[in-house]
Amino acid sequence: MANHKSALKRIRQTAKKNARNRFAKATIRTKVKGTLAALEAGNVDEAKTLAREATKLLDKAAVHGVLHKKNVSRKISRLNKKVAAAS
Repeated sequence: MANHKSALKRIRQTAKKNARNRFAKATIRTKVKGTLAALEAGNVDEAKTLAREATKLLDKAAVHGVLHKKNVSRKISRLNKKVAAAS
């Protein structure tokens, strides 16, 4: 366990940031899975709206440093390609 005041603060900050990042990633995964499930079921309109929401969340994750911007770009591209192929 840390002994210095600054080290204790760093532990608190890391825990907070870790929780925020995990929540953001989990939310993104849920939206993407929902989009893919809608595509599997043949609900193209629902898939389009879910893809739009997923794109918004991915862009926010890139801005806030949760995910790398090129990683986000690749995920968005692949998701939109699947939605476009279905419609």
